Amino acid sequence: MKNLSSVGPRSSRSRGRLAVVAVATLALLATGISSATVASAAKNPAKAGGGGTLNFGLEAESTGGFCLPSAQLAASGIQVVDAVYDTLTTVNSKGKVVPLLAKSVTPNAEYTEWIIALRPGVTFHDGTPVDAAAVKLNIDSFMGKNPAIRSQLFPFVLKNVTAVDVVDPLTLKVSLAVPQIAFPDYLGGRLGISAPAQLADQTTCATNLIGSGPFVLDEWRTNESLTVKRNPNYWQKGLPKADGIVFYPISDSRARLNRLEGGELDLMMTSSALSIYDMKQKSKQGELKVITSDKGSEVAYLMLNQANAPFNNKIAREAVALAGNANKVNQIRNRGLNTLATGPFPPDSPAYLKKFPRKPNLAKAKKLVAQYESETGEKLAYEYLATTDPENIATAELNKEQSAKAGIDVTIRSVDQATLINEALGGKFQAVGWRNHGLSDPDTQYVWWYSTSPVNFSKIKDPEIDRLLDEGRSETDPAKRVAIYKDLNRRLSSEIYNLWSWYTLWAEGYQNNVKGIQGVPLPDGGGKPAVLQGGIIPVTGLAKR
Repeated sequence: MKNLSSVGPRSSRSRGRLAVVAVATLALLATGISSATVASAAKNPAKAGGGGTLNFGLEAESTGGFCLPSAQLAASGIQVVDAVYDTLTTVNSKGKVVPLLAKSVTPNAEYTEWIIALRPGVTFHDGTPVDAAAVKLNIDSFMGKNPAIRSQLFPFVLKNVTAVDVVDPLTLKVSLAVPQIAFPDYLGGRLGISAPAQLADQTTCATNLIGSGPFVLDEWRTNESLTVKRNPNYWQKGLPKADGIVFYPISDSRARLNRLEGGELDLMMTSSALSIYDMKQKSKQGELKVITSDKGSEVAYLMLNQANAPFNNKIAREAVALAGNANKVNQIRNRGLNTLATGPFPPDSPAYLKKFPRKPNLAKAKKLVAQYESETGEKLAYEYLATTDPENIATAELNKEQSAKAGIDVTIRSVDQATLINEALGGKFQAVGWRNHGLSDPDTQYVWWYSTSPVNFSKIKDPEIDRLLDEGRSETDPAKRVAIYKDLNRRLSSEIYNLWSWYTLWAEGYQNNVKGIQGVPLPDGGGKPAVLQGGIIPVTGLAKR
């Protein structure tokens, strides 16, 4: 059994992509690619020695922008972040967290202090240095200590950080309140490092994207396209391969696939099993290529709000759980491609449990419905919040149909992605389709379930959950950490706080002339980059033949 620790003296099985808002089955406005935009791209041939400009289809727009301390980003937003910003750490194909923008991240013996050593000579897109002062400003901004920038959620994410000190121009020391084995896992994903100029003004921060990453923002037309061009001064020499990328937000997965098949897109991301099935058929015919992965995958589930009726009552939660049949829904909606979930942790996590928490039982579900209604005097009914994507609505309809057989009334309300996220943050839902908790050190799940966390969307108030999260964070013995997080998994299932469905299967479809999908080797022998964990692909090696 591999242990759960991070960069430094221990290895890690970690995705390292901690997103403050990681959303299940989310999509936004169906946005087409205008013929004028395509024609404009065609008039701009690749620069000498370049790999061309690629048209990349995303599953949603990040309408709130990219002021990273305050941004609400799902997979599409993190894909853009990966192009514009570098992170201090990243995850390789073996699930190990390794330094990226940082040269090293090293703990003291107690894991209460971490030394971050930076690479010399790295600059932001505006020419300013990526030095210790700039990185301190970034961490302070995420912690809510930069008066110029709002950070609503990250102060809790980084609540264990007590101080960030500049040791010298290329070295920082981060002090923690309690030992935290997995601290480097928090330094990747959407925690990109922004230039001080971006973090100087809240009014422009969301649109004034200045990172040190492989690509520089060229133009952003909200709900239409976001264009980046090659960073000629990128610190990883010879990269990126492409001259630019145009990201198109197209929420309807079928429309996105149609544009790929029609040649308007060079590549596209999707977690739609129906689109994945169709792409595999096209791949067999040689018309395009596709890669798929559920390694380190997020779990798709029905998230229940414990703060309000009916799901503040365990009887209601169990009734809905037993009335549902995730296997049937998976067969109908996903063609059986997805692996059914036994909990929030995927099979390649040490915290994974093989045993299913419960099997469908319609007869028992009916009895529980009767018990709930007898004890409360209320009809067991709830609202299912979904996005406007037709596939998401179809999944909600199947859920409604199954619940009805047990005497449970379900109404479906569909909203755009931004509204759905805001309503989840505000607790304005009873049940919502969600996707979260991909492979990372289990400590990174702390924020989603801890009772006082602002992103504890389910409003779980469980002292036992809090105790296990606190113990797991600081336990240095690998075997004991595994046991703690398995107990956490069991507790979440026994209390039926959420209804786990399946592990997300991600895919990237791309044209036959696109290369570099698997990325290029990470610096300093860090290994190969992770591909399709959380739906994200590395962009530095992308190019057209």
